[in-house]
Amino acid sequence: MHGMSLFITSLNSGSNGNCYYVGTSTDAVLIDAGISCRETEKRMKQLGLPMKKVKAIFVSHEHGDHIKGVSTLANKYSLPVYITPATAKLGPILIKHLSRTFTANESIVIGELSITPFTKQHDAIDPHSFIIAYKGITVGVFTDIGIACEQVTHYFKQCHAAFLETNYDEALLENGRYPLHLKNRIRGNQGHLSNRQALELFLANRPPFMTHLFLSHLSKENNNPELAAQLFTANANGTTIIVAGRDEATAVYTITSSQQNDTVGSLGKPLQLGLFQ
Repeated sequence: MHGMSLFITSLNSGSNGNCYYVGTSTDAVLIDAGISCRETEKRMKQLGLPMKKVKAIFVSHEHGDHIKGVSTLANKYSLPVYITPATAKLGPILIKHLSRTFTANESIVIGELSITPFTKQHDAIDPHSFIIAYKGITVGVFTDIGIACEQVTHYFKQCHAAFLETNYDEALLENGRYPLHLKNRIRGNQGHLSNRQALELFLANRPPFMTHLFLSHLSKENNNPELAAQLFTANANGTTIIVAGRDEATAVYTITSSQQNDTVGSLGKPLQLGLFQ
């Protein structure tokens, strides 16, 4: 069974740093590296994930909470960094020989993994999201999006598991202490998704085989983990809901393509497939 699985974790998720790990038993990639190299190493070690499995870093956009650790990590481990030229101009200071480009909707093969980037709506110079596929299992990273455009819904429908942005609660943002221009930026089509917008995307486009949803990039000021988790758990319909934390990694989750069929318990809910150590 483990031969046909993707192992995924959020090493950190939030405006203070984003880093997502997706891999097989032999090859892995990091989507963004927005925490320090040392912190990335420490959290992977705690989870029993060896750095030697990581074969590449993919950069979604140039904001600091997505690129903080990229240069150090890439240089230390000689990792190729997949980044568009426009993002690289404003982004991390890269050693040229480690830098690789990518084109929207064209898959890149890294070991056993196939990574497909696609454009998204966000207030960065050239922002992209990614889906990662392996033997019919697909995981998507859908954060830092202002609106669930057709690209997002198209790829979301393919995912067995997804990291989905639930950045803010609308009432908390409205009544919070952020200045109006910042509130409007967050709420706008180039900003972030609210809990409600994310839930609408989930309810309208969730495939029947989606087993895990990671609520991601939660605002410290304008959201709270219990609130987001409660909203989604009430509508989960068998999908395991995990809140990706701002200060620590989640557990490592095992995603398989057959989970829906072979691990449905008597209550009709997928059992949590134990942690992969």
